[in-house]
Amino acid sequence: MDRSENTDKPRIEPYDEPTGGWGSVKSLVSKASEEGLLASTVWATMQHQNKPDGYQCVSCSWAKPADPKPFEYCENGAKATMWEITPKRCDREFFARHRVSELLEWTDHDLEKQGRLTTPMKYDRSLDQYVPVKWEDAFRDIAAELNGLDPNSVVFYVSGRASLEASHMWQLFARIYGSNNLPDSSNMCHESTSVGLPESIGSPVGTVTLEDFDACDMMFFFGHNTGTNAPRLLHWVQKARKRGAPVITFNPLQERGLMRFKSPQNPLEMLSPDDGTKMSSDYYQVRVGGDVAAMTGIAKAVFALDDAAKATGGSRVLDTAFIEEHCHGFAEFETFVRAAEWDQIARCSGIPRDELEHVARTYARADKVIANYGMGLTQHRHGIENVQMLVNLLLMRGMMGREGAGISPIRGHSNVQGQRTVGITEKLKLIPVEKFEAFYDFTVPKEDGLDTVKACEGLIDGSVKGFVCLGGNLARAVPETGKVEAAWKNMRLNVQISTKLNRTHLLASEKSYILPCLGRLERDSQHGVEQIVSVEDSTACIHASFGKTEPASRELLSEPKIVAELAKATVPGRSSVPWDAWAADYGRVRDAIERAYPDDFRDFNRRMATPGGFHRDIGASKREWRTETGKANFLTPESFDVDPDIDTTAQDVLKLITVRSNDQFNTTVYGYDDRLRGVKGTRMVILMNAEDMRRLGLTDRDRVDLETHAEDGVTRRVENYLVHEWQLPKGNCAGYYPELNALIPLWHHSRRAHVPAAKSVPVRILRRSAA
Repeated sequence: MDRSENTDKPRIEPYDEPTGGWGSVKSLVSKASEEGLLASTVWATMQHQNKPDGYQCVSCSWAKPADPKPFEYCENGAKATMWEITPKRCDREFFARHRVSELLEWTDHDLEKQGRLTTPMKYDRSLDQYVPVKWEDAFRDIAAELNGLDPNSVVFYVSGRASLEASHMWQLFARIYGSNNLPDSSNMCHESTSVGLPESIGSPVGTVTLEDFDACDMMFFFGHNTGTNAPRLLHWVQKARKRGAPVITFNPLQERGLMRFKSPQNPLEMLSPDDGTKMSSDYYQVRVGGDVAAMTGIAKAVFALDDAAKATGGSRVLDTAFIEEHCHGFAEFETFVRAAEWDQIARCSGIPRDELEHVARTYARADKVIANYGMGLTQHRHGIENVQMLVNLLLMRGMMGREGAGISPIRGHSNVQGQRTVGITEKLKLIPVEKFEAFYDFTVPKEDGLDTVKACEGLIDGSVKGFVCLGGNLARAVPETGKVEAAWKNMRLNVQISTKLNRTHLLASEKSYILPCLGRLERDSQHGVEQIVSVEDSTACIHASFGKTEPASRELLSEPKIVAELAKATVPGRSSVPWDAWAADYGRVRDAIERAYPDDFRDFNRRMATPGGFHRDIGASKREWRTETGKANFLTPESFDVDPDIDTTAQDVLKLITVRSNDQFNTTVYGYDDRLRGVKGTRMVILMNAEDMRRLGLTDRDRVDLETHAEDGVTRRVENYLVHEWQLPKGNCAGYYPELNALIPLWHHSRRAHVPAAKSVPVRILRRSAA
């Protein structure tokens, strides 16, 4: 078996096809064949994907329509389904054949490709192997370890795939045990949103629904690769473009999804010889860290248009009635924008004045505008300011709480937004402490817990002794890979509740366990009764999810069942939570969620199967501003420089952007091809601007090493990467996540949200010798 990518003969070829189209179909057929799946099995399963009576996709969190198409899934969603229903098994015989030290040499792709985990396993240090363990023994032993540790030294991590029911149970278990250390994957991507939006508009999530996308007459996109990370959104973008709505994109990289798209859902379109729909009416390659400057330029031009309208007696461009009635802080914002110099705006953003003025004119003509954004805004030192500046731009023209308009943070993993809604958070202010204590007769710890960055700091300094993870591959997802992996092995306890093998399982601590669970696609029967779970999409709609396939193993337990058994063994008698009743009937967990969060989950069990989901109570979408001022707040940035800690004056220092390929989702790598960028057979590629390459004496396909440019005494280095010329702003380069997490210092994060600043990492490019 090939245990490493083919880096000897990688190919990089121009790819001029649209996103979607036959390239997507061919990729899915190839993946099904690689997994050994019969076509009939694949297609029969995926007919239930994202349907009101089916299962909700385990890939991205994009919205699920009430009237789905026959093929209501995208390429990445289909790959995620194939990855989960694979006939391959990572069973006890597999672990008997391989030592952990050997498996640590395998790639992430090849570890997960072994198939579904089937049996609870316990690490045997004397054998350097995982060996089978009975469920009851695992629960008893893990409970004994937890009760021998200080609860403040244990982290209860949650990946974005866990259901609302499992997540609510998980956070109660952790708090009853005595820990508020409840980080989740949102800490690493959209925490800048969760901190920034409440300050601006009083809501931690977006304000738009699919109905708004059908009604809008313009869209912004900032820092999001929609074709890879939320491909089903492309259908709504395409519809907007076909009705003449401008779509204006700001991204350092030209991404195929927001350039050209051909819908696999449309037979006539697929058979047409044309290049598909042009998705962005205007596409601007903003410099890394230049988003605030670009938005300031648009706002400055809007003010100028409004001034001209006032002078001539024309219709105002600013929504002055909205600003006066609903907003606070406008005067300070206006002073900042008007004082900004065009030369500085153009220099910091990389976009000329006349082009930003063109954007402002287009914006001024629109009546219903949606602003979409992704981690290109959030994963910076000033990620919060990025998010708030985009809100400012919308508030100027009253584009909030209006049909067809609003803010749209595009979340990643399938239920990462919902987990926060039901209590997965380290911040006490975000949970109903008094209700939990009154309902369940226990005392919630009264100090905030650790977020992901703080948990990793504790891991490295030795104060964190245990990680209990409900899904995910955390050690690969976080920054500072070298230090984190070394420290992980020094912990006392490592518990991983998972569907597939990954590298974090193999960083064996003194006591390590793998607890295999049912996947969301699988039937979950408790005492002979089929169970339903639920998730929240990125438009704050709640959906039921019905498992459809047979479990991969008779030994698998559901996530709620595992949580309940761990809690019963660890904290017996320390609360009145009815663990057995909840594990037997998830509807009772939903009743508990409704009791704790009545505004968002009114009539939860009755409404959960509503086609298209039911919408949470988002005040900002109704112009109810749940902020300290009682209004929507214009929040003025400190400066244009969103990465003030990066000194790029040295000629060999560039700002690295970490990106994903179209053949992966988060840390799961389905293959070594990135079709949309024309990269085949490798992920060890650095995309560079042509002028930067010439300046550094590099030519296309040279081999280089990369080192982090940081004066903290730590060497962070990756080796033997292939340089490829790419259309990027000068001073910027790009390469793949999670491999390049090794270059990100743990301290390099959003100042208040602690999101790793993975979209602007200072690196040096070092040419390798010919030898």
